Amino acid sequence: MKKIILPFALFTVSFGIYSFRTQEPNGFKAAPLNANGPSGGQSGAPGEQNCTSCHSGSTQNGSAENLLILNNDLGMGMTQYTPGATYTVNLSMASNPAKKGFQVTALNGANAMAGNFIAGTNTQLKTATISGGQRKYATHKNTSNTAATQVWSWTWVAPATSEGAVTFYVATNKANNNNNDNGDLIYLSQHVFLNDDASLDESVKENNFNVGYSAEKDAVLISYATLSILPTSLNLVNLEGKSVFSKKLGATEVGNNQEWVSLPSHLPNGLYVVHFFVGNKAYSAPISLQR
Repeated sequence: MKKIILPFALFTVSFGIYSFRTQEPNGFKAAPLNANGPSGGQSGAPGEQNCTSCHSGSTQNGSAENLLILNNDLGMGMTQYTPGATYTVNLSMASNPAKKGFQVTALNGANAMAGNFIAGTNTQLKTATISGGQRKYATHKNTSNTAATQVWSWTWVAPATSEGAVTFYVATNKANNNNNDNGDLIYLSQHVFLNDDASLDESVKENNFNVGYSAEKDAVLISYATLSILPTSLNLVNLEGKSVFSKKLGATEVGNNQEWVSLPSHLPNGLYVVHFFVGNKAYSAPISLQR
């Protein structure tokens, strides 16, 4: 009788272990999926981890992959912020992989949370306590982690008073979509925005260049300052580096300049880079075209 019971008992235990192990498909742990966004503290900011805490991929320089644009209420991309003002943050991955994710926080020079985040329709917020202070994070949702979402958007309310330079720490995940936690590429980048009353040298004051897109006008608004009268032109380039629209514009005026440039209706939605020329000087900035 013992000879019969023992093998049966071993079979029962083995079957139970197998059943438990196969509750997760392909041996993939549920946590590293993070389809609905990772927990806070994964942006790569000081004192934090990044996406490699769950994904076994390697970190990459994300300066060219992570495209973060800070738009004011006119849709202009800003390089500086006004204390207390509200901005729309648009983040895209240049490669727009089939499966992807992100996490972003904004810190001042003391590595404390700068301002406040408000979630957008395709983003959500997470929090974490780092070095005794609470930070907020924008991240993807389980409905916005594929190439179908080209741009993640949320709101940043700038600090009520000047906190000097604010750095947005960005971590994105270019997932290989293999239903496992290995082989992904994690892109880390930092995007710095100065307070608009910060002390700037004369060359920066003269060339204070900003660009934005208005869906209502279907046009690009270019804002800059110059001390010279020079011819200007615009060249719009897609993310493949191909010129899709160019136009010669008028001459500059001494002082502050603003100009609307209408875009062709056939251009598809997506990210583009505006190259703007003042004489032989070139300025560049990304825009998000969303009609």
